[in-house]
Amino acid sequence: MTKTRILATAVWACILSIVLTACAGFVPGSEPPQVSVTSFALAPESGGSTPRFNIGIHVVNPNRNPIRLRGMSYNVEIEGNRILNGANPDLPTVPGYDSADFVIQASPDLLGGVRLLTDLFSRQRNTLGYTFRARIDVGSLLPLTIEESGQFNLPAAR
Repeated sequence: MTKTRILATAVWACILSIVLTACAGFVPGSEPPQVSVTSFALAPESGGSTPRFNIGIHVVNPNRNPIRLRGMSYNVEIEGNRILNGANPDLPTVPGYDSADFVIQASPDLLGGVRLLTDLFSRQRNTLGYTFRARIDVGSLLPLTIEESGQFNLPAAR
């Protein structure tokens, strides 16, 4: 075999392995899991200079096959300012047609918090918009991206 033919065979083998890896995480007719935030609190063990926050997560698997959650990175934004972020490699497997609850921890983003405070002091608002974004590794080539947005009302000043 010539060097060109060996190189071409190696390239095709790499392409085929990438395609098979991508297909391994995708089951035809499957739906993405439904992810929701169920709680938010200051972590009890948080002390010192950097507070940590516990975020409760509920995942529903609408499919027959279990979903192994291999890892997750996430952030929380308020009014477009990232105020919390984190990552977690230790997540449960969600059985088919079932759900799982777990807690992730996030750390504050100091500069995002300062930008948010500056924005809040510069103009008065009745509501604040929030966004929770997560990238979840389920073992396929492309991770799942989850986004939950909404608004919460601020108490009226008296």
